[in-house]
Amino acid sequence: MNKIVAMVDVYAPTVPLAQAFQSAGATVVRVQSTVLPPPAYRRHPDLTMFSANIVHTGDFAATRDALAAHRPDLVITGGETGVELADQLSEALGLPTNGTAHSAARRDKAVQNETVRAAGLRATRQLVVTDEAKLRAWHAEVGGRVVVKPVRSAGNDGVTFCDTPDASSAAFHAILGSTNVFAECNETVVAQEYLVGTEYAVNTVSANGLHRVTDIWQYAKMTVNGVVDRHAGVFSTPVDDVPEVVRYAGGVLDALGVRHGPAHLEIMVTSDGPCLVEAGIRLCGGGAAYYATLAGGESQLEWTVQAYLDPVLFANRHQEPHRVEQHVVMAYLTSPVEGILEDYPLLDQVRALPSFHREHLGVQPGEHLPRTVDDTTEPLMVGLAHPVAQVVADDFRAVNYLDGVGFYRLRA
Repeated sequence: MNKIVAMVDVYAPTVPLAQAFQSAGATVVRVQSTVLPPPAYRRHPDLTMFSANIVHTGDFAATRDALAAHRPDLVITGGETGVELADQLSEALGLPTNGTAHSAARRDKAVQNETVRAAGLRATRQLVVTDEAKLRAWHAEVGGRVVVKPVRSAGNDGVTFCDTPDASSAAFHAILGSTNVFAECNETVVAQEYLVGTEYAVNTVSANGLHRVTDIWQYAKMTVNGVVDRHAGVFSTPVDDVPEVVRYAGGVLDALGVRHGPAHLEIMVTSDGPCLVEAGIRLCGGGAAYYATLAGGESQLEWTVQAYLDPVLFANRHQEPHRVEQHVVMAYLTSPVEGILEDYPLLDQVRALPSFHREHLGVQPGEHLPRTVDDTTEPLMVGLAHPVAQVVADDFRAVNYLDGVGFYRLRA
């Protein structure tokens, strides 16, 4: 289609989106929002796949002019760290844009929460922490468990579940001034109420303010290795089964000013209804697109390409019925041990399960196996898929049963 697409912060998780645009005939220019890649993105993409790579050094006018020389038709976000610069560039160049008015709310979790509340939607109680005494008093007033976290990180980086004011205070001091996974200093900390309910990941694509929910996943969690609510897996959830989640997700996107592009929302359905945990206004990573297609025949990838390259077709199709082709689970294994991995002696038993689809090794034999203490260090992920939902549910329990000390053989 001879379109020039600029993508800000394309790293390994979103290379498939760049490739999808290229497959549709577009040329992709890469913009890097920081001089050095964030440590969260350990693998740098092959830059030869892009027609150019523009590194932003802090001078917005220089970056804008360097990109303008390529005459882009579109500027889109390639990753979490690129949200604000993509908003600035698309707005400055007069291209389809989410604008800068709500950029802060699309990155800062505290501002995000207040923006959602101001739109009349359910939002968590929270405190932007300025000092320990106020945090202690707030926790005592809220009671029970609270969550203390950085405002500009991602995943569960720095997220701490605190059952007492003492624990909240310790978490505040540990987070403030530390460096997050994006190599940014945590200058602000937020404390939020702990939500109890069923959590869903909702992936969407928008074009001119119209939204398509492409796939929904229900989290399965466990408290293990001292980690509260460790994600043990996600179950594909038919979109039509959770209409209240879909409606709430659309309201959140409107509140945050999301008119274009992909988004990844984490929503807890509590006894009082849906409530936002947090939102990332970018593509969902972690292989979600592949497994979404396996489950329902669609993903954020092709819908994002269509939203930007053919918004009229998107508008005509965005309310098409969803399909359920298979029931899918992504199971994230949890290592209780640490050392040099010899092999996975029980992996063949997992492969023999009726719904086994494939495994994705995060740690290969011969590499160092860390004890799993967050959602970014799982040793492997197992994909399960079957036409019958109960089969994948039973097999997921079998994977959980096998996953333990005996699943990992360490080198002596």
